[in-house]
Amino acid sequence: MSLREQIQEDMKAAMRARDTERLGTIRMLLAAIKQREVDERREQTDADVLAVVEKLIKQRKESARQFREGGRPELADKEEAEIVFLQPYMPAALSDAEIDALIRAAVTESAAQGPRDMGNVLSILRPQVQGRVDMAVLSEKVKAQLSA
Repeated sequence: MSLREQIQEDMKAAMRARDTERLGTIRMLLAAIKQREVDERREQTDADVLAVVEKLIKQRKESARQFREGGRPELADKEEAEIVFLQPYMPAALSDAEIDALIRAAVTESAAQGPRDMGNVLSILRPQVQGRVDMAVLSEKVKAQLSA
């Protein structure tokens, strides 16, 4: 079963259970996937759907942070609840040890010598870790490894 099919099944289950918060979040996710299909004029693969989920989670985290800073905790709580509903569609996160091992392998593969080779290392890592690690964290770890 593809990720999109799983999302649609979860939407049906939320409808049956009358879980309005989960249903709203899943509908929003399906609308974002559909919009991307229309924009790109092709059916979305699991990797594409994963990228949409990842983008929505990142948006929700940023919105929650801004709402908290703005003194609107009720809106921040709503955004964080949506993150909880979106998180199950993401693959399991990588541990720090796994990330470090992947970085070492990518540095060796690309024969990177220093920070200026960071782009080459990240281009090797990106397909391997998509959706499993925050790219900002990965970038910092690669930079630290190449600077050492």
